[in-house]
Amino acid sequence: EVQLVESGGGLVRPGGSLRLSCEASGFTFGAYDLIWVRQVPGKGPEWVSRIASGGDSTYYADSVKGRFTISTDNAKNTAYLNMRNLKPEDTAVYYCDVPRLVRGQGTQVTVSS
Repeated sequence: EVQLVESGGGLVRPGGSLRLSCEASGFTFGAYDLIWVRQVPGKGPEWVSRIASGGDSTYYADSVKGRFTISTDNAKNTAYLNMRNLKPEDTAVYYCDVPRLVRGQGTQVTVSS
């Protein structure tokens, strides 16, 4: 079964950090680009970051550039989103996604004092 499973979300104070993980199964993980998107209830999904297959190229939305870092560990079939200096506006459900293949179930990130 082709699957992505996110973990690592939670409640954090403004200025804090979190690391999200996305574990893949059922497909050749390293052969695909992977993206992170986030969504707030009542709003459309917002693209956050992308990493090219092989991990050589990374891209970020302006809203997270300099604060978030995307990476992959092909030996573990896992992608990560390291988030620092979190802001209340980063509050959302975060999804990892392999375009046109599979999206995970999401993990909630809440930034609040």
